[in-house]
Amino acid sequence: MHRIYLSAAVVCLVAARCSSGADHPAIHVDHPVALADQAVHLTVTDLEPHAKVTVGAEAVDRDGKKWHAEATFTSDDHGTVDLDRAQPSGGSYQNTDGMGLFWSMNPPNGDPDQQTFTPPTVDDRPVEQVDVLVRKDGREVARTTLTREWLGRGVTTRPVTLAKDKISGVYVAPPAGQAKHPAVVLIGGSEGGVASPPLTDLLASHGYPTLALAYFHAPGLPTDLRNIPVEYFASAAHWLARQPGVDPAHVIAVGGSRGTEAALLLSQNFPNLVHGAVLYAPSAKINGSFPDNQGVPWTLHGRALPVGDEPIPVDHISGPVLAIAGTGDLLWESQYAAAQIVRELDSAHNRFPHQALVVQGAGHGVSGAPYLPHGTTLVHPVLMRPLHLGGNRAANESALRQGWARTLALLGSLS
Repeated sequence: MHRIYLSAAVVCLVAARCSSGADHPAIHVDHPVALADQAVHLTVTDLEPHAKVTVGAEAVDRDGKKWHAEATFTSDDHGTVDLDRAQPSGGSYQNTDGMGLFWSMNPPNGDPDQQTFTPPTVDDRPVEQVDVLVRKDGREVARTTLTREWLGRGVTTRPVTLAKDKISGVYVAPPAGQAKHPAVVLIGGSEGGVASPPLTDLLASHGYPTLALAYFHAPGLPTDLRNIPVEYFASAAHWLARQPGVDPAHVIAVGGSRGTEAALLLSQNFPNLVHGAVLYAPSAKINGSFPDNQGVPWTLHGRALPVGDEPIPVDHISGPVLAIAGTGDLLWESQYAAAQIVRELDSAHNRFPHQALVVQGAGHGVSGAPYLPHGTTLVHPVLMRPLHLGGNRAANESALRQGWARTLALLGSLS
């Protein structure tokens, strides 16, 4: 009888070990350290089959605020939750999305739609530390940390100054090598200043030398977007083409919002310097000066370029064009502008690839890379008041993923 009891105890212990992986769940990630625009594959293993768990993500922003997202899942027959395949039953995001925890994080207070996550810096390099954790029955049972970087190894950053270079901005270069690469002049919108440093860093980390150009609302430059010479952007492209590692035959203008006007004008009027454009939330015409809307924003050869409804000519553009927009843009009708730009290129029998990507429900905030929390209403740094950009966080994230992938594909096609 004693031996029977002992055998039963052993069976129970073995059975407990077989079904009680819940005592020691594990989080697996394929890339614990990765560029911020790289999707990672997260799985939770060694759970009980069909166990209900909450998987969360936490990260501290530049201002010291801890953002948080979570979603509830039920493990499969093998006691595994694969975030690429598992449908959340509730939480910060709704649909199956392996990176849902990253972009759906919410700040500790305030309206998430009015805030955007800005990563902190480590040794002057933007780095996001994301803690991924698993809770079961209200108790934390697993945790790991991921590192998300904007600057790849060997990527260098240096200022470009009016005093030395006759232009203003920041130049970010990939590691030095033998091959020459397509390069980007990055032109921001009505926010002024230096165009999107995170986007600049990531482009260079993918191997594309990038000049983030300031053209107004920065030291030494005009206060307003008024009477800005297109030749200034041409000077920037010429400067960029001369840098080591740059292929001067493949310099691309990438513009966002008001910067798309400059990108089109630059590509059209200086086709020997600039060989195509990527246009985020574009305009197909020249709008009035900013912020007063009473003057002329651009000049060429000393003459004002007319404001009005006539489309910006595109018949001289000497490279591919990609226009990205959302149907929910509240600042202007960028979806129609994107389609119009492509039609104008068709009419001009442009021989280079050109396409419009219009994402249902996305707003004006479609420029940049995915996987960070972005608000849909932001305080404009020139107007100093909130601007409603439109869309929603999920649709904007979809636009960022699709647009970023196509941007990298366009640049890759030139290599």
